[in-house]
Amino acid sequence: MSNIELTQINLFPIKSCRGISLEGAELDRRGLAQDRRWMLVNDQGQFVTQRQLSKMSLINTQMTKEQFIVSFPGMDSLTLPLQIGNGREVQVRVWEDDCLALEAGHEVNQWFSHALGQDLRLVYMPDSTERQVDPDYAQESDITSFSDGFPLLLISEASLEDLNERLEEPLTMSRFRPNLVVRGCSAYAEDNWTRIRIGDIEFDVVKPCSRCTVTTINPDTGERSTDSEPLRTLSLYRKKGNKVYFGQNLINRGMGKLEIGVSIEVLEQA
Repeated sequence: MSNIELTQINLFPIKSCRGISLEGAELDRRGLAQDRRWMLVNDQGQFVTQRQLSKMSLINTQMTKEQFIVSFPGMDSLTLPLQIGNGREVQVRVWEDDCLALEAGHEVNQWFSHALGQDLRLVYMPDSTERQVDPDYAQESDITSFSDGFPLLLISEASLEDLNERLEEPLTMSRFRPNLVVRGCSAYAEDNWTRIRIGDIEFDVVKPCSRCTVTTINPDTGERSTDSEPLRTLSLYRKKGNKVYFGQNLINRGMGKLEIGVSIEVLEQA
């Protein structure tokens, strides 16, 4: 177990858009700092993801010390601040949660609407908005951003390798959008972990991640697979009830910096 290490850190500034691979990242109360603090919503304030608009996978984001640079094929790039403290307050909904957010502004909204062919608004979750993690799996004080439900998602390289051996065409890890990727354990070893330490920071491994149709979208083209892969293959051996699971949701129990290459210790397992 002592040979497990962290091999990827992936930040997703805008929910359901492309991520950024980092060598190191800060952890705050919501998970990775800046992760999914931005989100696209429709005219009703309902969150929008690749489930509805697969071309969101083509929205690329780069990060500098002071801003995000957002790009889309055939369009001029757009700059966004790392965070905003002022803006029109709007009520938005992500799954069953209603949250107060700040709207990015008319020009930004136009950029995303033009790129994706639908009237959209980009909103930001300010520090004052605290979205609670599902209390069935978390402590009362645990919060997350606009993630589907938990601060962090972890997958082992061995689990993807096992899946790829079952597929006709192998997939990259980006298809599954994990924040953290680890190497040095057996396939699906993460299923049995309940508490781990990455570097100096401890994490609770709280719930398997149920997978949706986003995994059937090629992140490089925005096209959906015609054969429902990889969900079809995963359902043959990773299905429980009516859901398919791949990866584990985590809650960090400390704040600080994560860096590629740090060792991972399994503190508790089922």
